[in-house]
Amino acid sequence: MALPREFEMTDQEPIRLHDFYRTLHAHPELSMQEHQTAARIETVLSELDVEHFRCADTGVVAVVHNGEGPVVAMRADMDGLPIEEKTGLEYASQQRGVLPNGTPTAVMHGCGHDTHVASLLGALRVLLRCRSSWSGTLVLVFQPGEETGQGAQAMIDDRLWDRVPQPQVVLGQHVSPGEAGTVTMAMGPAMAALDSLKVTVYGKQAHGSRPHLGIDPIVLGAAMVLRLQTIVSREVDAHDAAVVTVGVFQGGVKENIIPEQAEFRVNVRTLTESVREQVLAAIHRIIRAEAQASGAPEPEIEHYAQLPATVNDAEAAAEVFASLGEALGEENVTVERPRMGSEDFGLLGRAAGVPSVLWFFGSSAPDVVNPPGNHSPYFAPLLEPTLSAGTYAMTAAALRWLAAHRA
Repeated sequence: MALPREFEMTDQEPIRLHDFYRTLHAHPELSMQEHQTAARIETVLSELDVEHFRCADTGVVAVVHNGEGPVVAMRADMDGLPIEEKTGLEYASQQRGVLPNGTPTAVMHGCGHDTHVASLLGALRVLLRCRSSWSGTLVLVFQPGEETGQGAQAMIDDRLWDRVPQPQVVLGQHVSPGEAGTVTMAMGPAMAALDSLKVTVYGKQAHGSRPHLGIDPIVLGAAMVLRLQTIVSREVDAHDAAVVTVGVFQGGVKENIIPEQAEFRVNVRTLTESVREQVLAAIHRIIRAEAQASGAPEPEIEHYAQLPATVNDAEAAAEVFASLGEALGEENVTVERPRMGSEDFGLLGRAAGVPSVLWFFGSSAPDVVNPPGNHSPYFAPLLEPTLSAGTYAMTAAALRWLAAHRA
C-alpha cells in the first residue's frame, strides 16, 4: 500500500479486523433487525472512546472531532440476506431469522456487508491512531436495511443530518466478486434507479371447460408480461440502458378454474430520469391497453418501491479515484461502466445536499474464473487482501479531504 507510512496498519490491527469480520459473518441479521450487529459496533466504538448514538433504531452513527477542517461522512451498510450459507467456511453463518411476513429463514451475509462494516471500523482505527496527520471531523454511518431499500431513508427521517456536523462529502464502498486488492468505480451514474410495481389483473371467474363464459386473467397477464419485454428492445434507444423484469406471477388455485384475478410484479432499472419516465409510462400504457383489448376491467398498478440512481459527483469522484490510485496502486484502480443493480446510498448525499461517491472493491483470488457473486450462498470473500484494501480505500478517500486541509 502506498499510503503515508504512519497510515499503514500495525501488526495487531489486521488481527482485530479479521476477528471482528469473522464474528459479523457468523452472525448476520435481516434488514432493520440488526440489533446484535449494532451492539457489536457500539462495543468497538466505546472501546475506542468514540462518541456515538443510535439512529433509526438499529443504525449507529459515530462522530470524531479532530480540530478545524472538513466534515467527511463515511457509510457502511450492515444487513444480511435471507439465504442459507453454503460456503463451508469455519465461520459460516448458522443464523436463523424471521421475515416481516412471519416466514422463518436462514440468514447470511451474502452481499458482503460484513466486509463494509469491518473495513470502516478498520479505517477508523487507523485514522484515530494518526490524528496528528489530519484535521477535521469524521461521521461514520453504519446503516441498516440496504437490502430492502429502507435504511438510508429511515436514518434521514430520524434526523441523521440534523444530529451531526454538516458533511462536505459522503463516501461509500461495496464489495464485489472482482479480484481482491482492486477497486473499480464509475464517473457519473454508478448504479441504476429502481422501481417496483405490483400489477393486479382482473378477469371473470369461469369453469376451465367453459372459458368463453369468463375472462382469463392468467392469459391476459401472460400477454402483458410478453408485451412488456418489447419496451427495452423496441422503445428505448439502444444507446440508453434499461431493464424490465417480471419476477413474480401468481394466479389461480386449481387447474380447472379460471380465477377472478392474477398478480405479477415488475422490476425496472434505469440510469437516467428521462428513460425512467419513458419506461414507466410504457408499462402503464401496455397493461391498460392489453386489458382493454381483452374486455377486462382496468388493472390496478401499485408503485410500491423506488430508489433513485446512484450518481457519483464528477469532481468528488475524480478526487477519490486519485486517492485510491495512490493508496492501492494505479494499476489496481479502474473506471467502470454503471452497474444496473441499485443502492440506497445515494439518498444520503441527496438529503444532505452534498456530493457522494461510491466505489467497488474486489474479494476473489486472481486465478478464480467466474467466482460466486453477491447474493450467492457461496459468496465468500478472501480475508486478504480484501479487508486491507477496503480499510485503506476508505482511509485514503477520507484523507483526500482531511489531510489536504492539514497541508
